[in-house]
Amino acid sequence: MDFQTEIERRRTFGIISHPDAGKTTLTEKLLLFGGAIQEAGAVKNNKIKKSATSDFMEIERQRGISVATSVLAFIYKDKKINILDTPGHKDFAEDTFRTLTAVDSVIVVIDVAKGVEEQTEKLVEVCRMRNIPIIVFINKLDREGKDAFDLLDEVEQKLGLSVSPLSFPIGMGYDFKGIYNIYEKNINLFSGESKKNIEETIAFDNIENTELEDIIGSSAAETLRSDLELVSGVYPALDKEAYLNGTQHPVFFGSALNNFGVRELLDCFIEIAPSPRPKMAEERLVDANEKALTGFVFKIHANMDPKHRDRLAFVKIVSGTFERNKPYLHVRQDKKLKFSSPNAFFAEKKEIVDISYPGDIVGLHDTGNFKIGDTLTEGEKLNYKGIPSFSPEHFRYINNADPMKSKQLYKGIDQLMDEGVAQLFTLELNGRKVVGTVGALQFEVIQYRLEHEYGAKCSYENFPVFKACWVDPDDSKNDEFKEFQRVKSKFLAKDKRGQLVFLADSQFSLQMTQSKYSSVKLHFVSEFD
Repeated sequence: MDFQTEIERRRTFGIISHPDAGKTTLTEKLLLFGGAIQEAGAVKNNKIKKSATSDFMEIERQRGISVATSVLAFIYKDKKINILDTPGHKDFAEDTFRTLTAVDSVIVVIDVAKGVEEQTEKLVEVCRMRNIPIIVFINKLDREGKDAFDLLDEVEQKLGLSVSPLSFPIGMGYDFKGIYNIYEKNINLFSGESKKNIEETIAFDNIENTELEDIIGSSAAETLRSDLELVSGVYPALDKEAYLNGTQHPVFFGSALNNFGVRELLDCFIEIAPSPRPKMAEERLVDANEKALTGFVFKIHANMDPKHRDRLAFVKIVSGTFERNKPYLHVRQDKKLKFSSPNAFFAEKKEIVDISYPGDIVGLHDTGNFKIGDTLTEGEKLNYKGIPSFSPEHFRYINNADPMKSKQLYKGIDQLMDEGVAQLFTLELNGRKVVGTVGALQFEVIQYRLEHEYGAKCSYENFPVFKACWVDPDDSKNDEFKEFQRVKSKFLAKDKRGQLVFLADSQFSLQMTQSKYSSVKLHFVSEFD
């Protein structure tokens, strides 16, 4: 196939939602339809019967949550689909924000009983800022939940989306009969028995057909007709351009656990979702059709294989082709690197690939060259933007619990921080190390991984900090800055990149510092212009 056809075949998307809305289960079912796995392992009340394909870290298996973004690919109807399954847990929101820089579209999963939840609102806001096309999947229809129209209203009001329903439920919970597919004009009946297989659909060109009563009963048929009339009166028909521009959002209903409504979602998705889109670098807009390779690192994962202390840098290819053993320029280090075993991800398997195209995610074995946000090109000096670090919410001193293993501990901390699991600050005054995280659960993850992957034990000690503020280095020559450095010396630290950070111990102290040293600029995000 030629280069252009390969680009058009690709769909790279992320699945986002609040924890427990059924994201990982939906990912599994999509893989099942793509024939990439034979049987799906649902995550049930935190005891996992057959572990979900996409949750590969031990701590995820124990708790039944996803804490790392996993990359999975499969072929469906000749389209190459790359899924990035993101962590729903709010303690890992940063990982999800980074992942959203690498997707071309998004599926948002909403629980029928809980409706739109807080974490979903935050993530959708990020997608809207970037105009990422969004499809909504309302999940768990085999359980009692909110009325379908109330849910559509909630999605419009809370998420600020303009919805266009492409399927509609017939009943819900105990009365759930199936789904009418507005997009394809057919009915998919729910038997509730088939969790592993794929159900048959019955085509209906005309909703007035009297056979409808025979199949779903007269009262359900009557309700469905009036619901569909209301849908066509209230909501706009699908406008593909509006969807691609991020101004209209198709909605599907289903039950991922029961494999229901997933095929409709997937069939419509491969038809309307965008192939790889252009991406803005600091220097210019890069189009996917350009022949020269460009790509950026959006995630680093250490120890994917505990037998080999390896790190994989996940690179999203934006333009051109990535070829094995060909040298590429690592822009930040200004040196050429070549990769003898670039990995692609096919369901749960990694395999070495010779060539990858725009939209693909490639895993590169890394010995410490890469940081999140790094760019690879064929020689052009390009820098892709938009992967900042945010100020953490929780801070603790990290102490070495086993003096014999200090080398392992520092190596472990170093690598986990490169992954972006948390941020490390070294105090200027005494060189003590402070770990900052978005959520408290990350401290457990770090402790667990240090012990199990690096053989090092650590303990934590509380360190009362309200916010980490990055200090703008431009003013470091003036006297006020020197005074600030002297007075606040015990609250100053360096981050992993050597940038100066002020660790304010309270809102009050932050405000006082800002008013007293007005020429010292403080930022809550590490990337500032």
